[in-house]
Amino acid sequence: MPGGPGGSGTGVATGSLFWAIIMSAFAAFGGILFGYDTGTIGGIIAMPDWLTTFGVYDPSASTTPGVNYYLPTANKSLVVSILSAGTFFGALLAFPMADIVGRKWGIIASCSVFCLGVGLQLDTHWATFVVGRGIAGFGVGLVSCLIPMYQSECAPKSLRGMIVGLYQLAITIGALLAAIVLNATKNEPSHLAWRTPISVQFAWAGILSGGLLLLPESPRFLMHKGREDEARRSLARLMTMPPESPEVDLELDEIATALAADRAIGQGSYIDCFRNNEFKNGLRTWTGIWLQGWQQLTGINFIFYYGTTFFQSAGISNAFIITIIADVVNTAMTIVGVQLIDRVGRRRLLLIGAIGMCVCEFIVAIVGVTVGQTKTATINGVASSVAVNLTAQRVLIAFVCIYIAFYAISWGPVVWVITGEIFPLNIRAKAMSLSVASNWLWNFGIGYATPYLVDPTTTGVNGVTTAHLGVKVFFIWGSTCLGCFFFTYFFVPEVKGLSLEQIDLLYRESSILNSNNYRRQMLEEGETYVQKKKVCNRRLVFYKVYGV
Repeated sequence: MPGGPGGSGTGVATGSLFWAIIMSAFAAFGGILFGYDTGTIGGIIAMPDWLTTFGVYDPSASTTPGVNYYLPTANKSLVVSILSAGTFFGALLAFPMADIVGRKWGIIASCSVFCLGVGLQLDTHWATFVVGRGIAGFGVGLVSCLIPMYQSECAPKSLRGMIVGLYQLAITIGALLAAIVLNATKNEPSHLAWRTPISVQFAWAGILSGGLLLLPESPRFLMHKGREDEARRSLARLMTMPPESPEVDLELDEIATALAADRAIGQGSYIDCFRNNEFKNGLRTWTGIWLQGWQQLTGINFIFYYGTTFFQSAGISNAFIITIIADVVNTAMTIVGVQLIDRVGRRRLLLIGAIGMCVCEFIVAIVGVTVGQTKTATINGVASSVAVNLTAQRVLIAFVCIYIAFYAISWGPVVWVITGEIFPLNIRAKAMSLSVASNWLWNFGIGYATPYLVDPTTTGVNGVTTAHLGVKVFFIWGSTCLGCFFFTYFFVPEVKGLSLEQIDLLYRESSILNSNNYRRQMLEEGETYVQKKKVCNRRLVFYKVYGV
């Protein structure tokens, strides 16, 4: 029966599965840190006290009585997207952190960086606040790469998809907690209104780093560094077996054999990440980079960064409530999604999700531009009232929620799972850092550009010319989701149920389109690196003896 953190295929005791799940799932708590941080800024920049502190005075600009401050479009783009700029560089530097400091201690160090950024955001100076957002983003970028890496290397292969998928679930829970805290403090008439939700982030970082102190280091990282005795003890903890047990020996032998094969064809440099050798490193690296990019191009963060203002511009009066509903749908369906990853499969879920999102976004766009626009009734040439098509609004809200549901069961959790498992150990840290950096680069670009794409053009001294697409922006997101489908079909293999070392074999021995058939064959025959090595040795002996 397949099982075990290393992938020998021999199976491990139930107790070892239990503790491996507990250890790996706890690391997903880093997703709360990630989700909460990205979820707070949309509400904070709308708070009257924050606008008074950091905004620009204009008696005619405010929609809140008594608070004549607003945030210029350029500043709005900067303060929202600067976190993503920090996360981009954090993700890139996750490689030296992961391969030098280690997976476990790298996460703990990243929490310290994040706390420094959170502390700076409590200041009342604009420059300090923005720099704090950037530094916090740097910490989030490190965590967003190191957590899935740590989980993938410690989790049992039969449940790896669900365990790594918990990271995305934790992100959605973090965003939901942010919405709840913001709602509780939004009417506070002091700096506590925005300082409280920011300060709560210290708790998430403290719990994550404190919990990691109790967990073992990744055995694959320790083997990569040549620390075999420590790797044996770490793996034994994960399997709840004695370090000298045959099961631990089998797992270590599989990891060591795969690592030796990796090193035989490259030293694990950045150039090796893009070499199209027998392990198809180049294909795997570009798959990770583009997979993370396509996740952002689904348009999901448009809803969670700017959803409230978008719904308001569409004529929906309860825009804040609709945003809360979107967060609840995202969280609830992610719970469903993480349970489907190891049952339905990675590739199939991505294909289903891409088609579902594409259809929903085109429906939202078509309804929005045809019957969903607010209309002004004209009497004697004078605009006197506004008519709203309630049916169209309900259709728009319903399909936005269905779109979020498709994302939550597919492209939300599955992308992080695949990114954590498709790279060989020798280049895993570098390739993962490049892939996650791609996610944050697209996140930054979309976050910064969205106000210029969607918001109406403003006039006056501080006026800004924009594309003013409004609901038509969903035509863009629908088209990119179609791109997601074709990318998945041609470049993403099915690796459900395989160990990380078996995935290396799949890339070497099979094609993308035939990956599911070869995967089934591997599971039926229990094919592993150790088995392959024995077969090759027998063939070599036969050749030497008989000459054929």
